[in-house]
Amino acid sequence: MGMGFIGKKTLYRQALYLFIGIMGVLCTPIPPSDAAETVTIQFGPFTQTVKISEIEQYAKTGRLSNSLQVFAPFLTPDVRNLLNQKIDIDPQVADRFIGEIVNTPQGQQIFARLGQAIPGSNRDTIQGALNLMIRQVNGASVLGFLRAYPGRNVTVDASKLLELGLVLNPDNLKSQALGVFLERDLATSERVSLPGNINPSNPGKYPVQVQTINFNRGNRQIIADIYIGDTQSQQPLVVLSHGFGANRLFLKYLGEHLASHGITTVSIEHPGSNSRAVNQAINRTNLARLISPSEFIDRPQDITSLLDELSRRNQQNPTGVKFNTNNTVVIGHSLGGYTALALAGGELNIGELRRYCQRNLNAAASPGDWLQCAGASLPEKPISLRDQRIQRAIALNPLVGQLFGRQGLSQINIPVLMVASTEDAITPAVSHQIKPFSQLRGSKYLITAIGGTHLSLSDSNYQIPGSTLVRERRGREADRFRQLIRGVGLAFVKELTPEASIYRPFLSSSYTQSFSTTTIPLRFGSDLPKSVQSWLEVSRE
Repeated sequence: MGMGFIGKKTLYRQALYLFIGIMGVLCTPIPPSDAAETVTIQFGPFTQTVKISEIEQYAKTGRLSNSLQVFAPFLTPDVRNLLNQKIDIDPQVADRFIGEIVNTPQGQQIFARLGQAIPGSNRDTIQGALNLMIRQVNGASVLGFLRAYPGRNVTVDASKLLELGLVLNPDNLKSQALGVFLERDLATSERVSLPGNINPSNPGKYPVQVQTINFNRGNRQIIADIYIGDTQSQQPLVVLSHGFGANRLFLKYLGEHLASHGITTVSIEHPGSNSRAVNQAINRTNLARLISPSEFIDRPQDITSLLDELSRRNQQNPTGVKFNTNNTVVIGHSLGGYTALALAGGELNIGELRRYCQRNLNAAASPGDWLQCAGASLPEKPISLRDQRIQRAIALNPLVGQLFGRQGLSQINIPVLMVASTEDAITPAVSHQIKPFSQLRGSKYLITAIGGTHLSLSDSNYQIPGSTLVRERRGREADRFRQLIRGVGLAFVKELTPEASIYRPFLSSSYTQSFSTTTIPLRFGSDLPKSVQSWLEVSRE
């Protein structure tokens, strides 16, 4: 799942929401003599200047002036509520409050990015203004900030503000904070004895060929690439499921690697949520409506239909490639991670999802939080998409959130390997991986990439449509991370074979940690550290 697919209207509205939310938290109104009178909003080539008094009038009455009419599609009731929102900060603790923010790495990052979002500002200017404003009044608000900022006009770069907002997402910040505990408490000095003649991250002995197949499931035309090494393989079958706005090439390196070890791997493309479908979507102004609600049902059913199709091909051509459909491992990234967990037996809970989307979805929510709400209009009943042919599941940066509610993942009774990245601003680790991992009751493993991002595991040659709004660690920065996934992925699949005992040592902390870099330290565990478990207990809503 990337960010290049989002239309400019969506980005602009998100930027406006985030500006209001961020400033409402950070700023307090005072009436300086050189108070700003206008605000200029830049978004790419688009620039518009409006009077602050007109924004104040809109906040009070809901009436739009002529110059505000251009913003009418974005000025929803939620925006007006945010404009009128105030947050109390005790003036007596102003210095300590600002000092604590400035002296943390996250705070320094916030001030640096805020400076970019308000051209001409710097940390000292912002810090001095915040100290003064917090001391002078009652309550923080965006209008107070606009009035207090030095100069007659405040210029805001909306695209930079959106980038800041993604970084400031509360769950993203929590994920980065928990990364400190995961890195420390899952570290090991133990050295597991590994087989000297095997390195599962290295290519196997089989040359790989690729075949592309097409078939129809109702009105959905399914395309899939089959990576074949051993044509008569008795190894498990692996199915790869891409994320939102991606395609079947996203995990190409993993398909090729597994096939080189004799494991036939099929990379499916989901027609309702691939890059083409998202780019052609009519409603691109709202992530919660960007895909059809039925896509959350269709994706797992695409894979069930794929297994049916491969079974038919086994019968039609008994001397051809063997597809071991009754012994299948599904591996998915992002929305594909959700797909894998649904097929593994996770039960959707639309009631809990709908209540979250009605009560908690706001400007500070991550893109993944918004996207999950596309499923909120599904029928409110337990939905199981379990396919009994799926024997194991790997969920890479899965989009989970509230889709399975508080108990839906506890229904899974097959082994699951989950991967979380602490700097994933799209599907933040806390809400989309770490909390969901704690629900799992059976055999489970968690790999944590400290400093990894949402797209770190994409094929190094995969072209992301458009551009991302957040810094992604891909390519060479994530080479060792992808190497680990090759090795651990192979070992996890081999658990279903007579070679399980040979490969089991590679499902270990010491093996995972050996791939760590200073940029992306890597950790492995079958349970969350007590420090993280305690935090989750006190933070449950």
